[in-house]
Amino acid sequence: MATPQAALLIDMDGVLYEGERPIPGAAETLRWIDAQQIPHLFVTNTTSRPRAALVDKLARFGITTGAEHILTPPVAATRRLAGRIEGPAALFVPEATRTEFQGIATVDPESAADDTSVGAVIIGDYGAHWSYAALNRAFRWLMQAQAPPLIALGMTRYWQADDGLRLDTAPFVVALSHAIGREPVVLGKPARPFFDAALSQLGAGAAQTAMIGDDIRGDVQGAQAAGLRGLLVRTGKFRPEDLDGDIRPDAVLGSIAELPDWWGGQPA
Repeated sequence: MATPQAALLIDMDGVLYEGERPIPGAAETLRWIDAQQIPHLFVTNTTSRPRAALVDKLARFGITTGAEHILTPPVAATRRLAGRIEGPAALFVPEATRTEFQGIATVDPESAADDTSVGAVIIGDYGAHWSYAALNRAFRWLMQAQAPPLIALGMTRYWQADDGLRLDTAPFVVALSHAIGREPVVLGKPARPFFDAALSQLGAGAAQTAMIGDDIRGDVQGAQAAGLRGLLVRTGKFRPEDLDGDIRPDAVLGSIAELPDWWGGQPA
């Protein structure tokens, strides 16, 4: 049986850029990946903007790609939920990201009434839109008689912004899950189905694929649990104490700029 070609899953924020600053050497590394014809897919839990905006952002940093080469939780969620839920999905994501949910009916939590019947409650990067009223509206919808599922677009705990660390999706999902007494359905990192979807899109095997990211849990632990190698970079949200726990990355790189040297040292 032929061995699947080696492939890469690449996180974006914290690996290719930090906020609006590119990581030095990232563009050069992506050109090396293209030159080596290594199959790769950008995988991100970012739901604060649509894929088209991410393509434009990468282009500003000298990285050329298309939306079809970026897998995000909204894309995974749309594929999974289309035709499977009764009623519209309540989207706790920024307005610009709602365009990614083509194929399913949706409601805007800022304009819909608390008694609106919904088929699912989807939580993403809602950021500064969160308030007690917004969180309580999600709670009330989840407590409806039909018990709509709580969909988490990833379980990232926090991220590195230009002004410091910021809460991400997981804390709000955990709060709602605790209140309703039900576990969320996770459709982003570190959930295995998200990694499986990425591998399927690439046509690659888990054992021959490496995930490179800055999140010791969402990227490294999630990838390893799905059978991939997990590479941790010392950029983005990385903190030295990440290496003191029980999660052991397959490699720790100063940044993605060191990827070619690491890749070249692997067995053929």
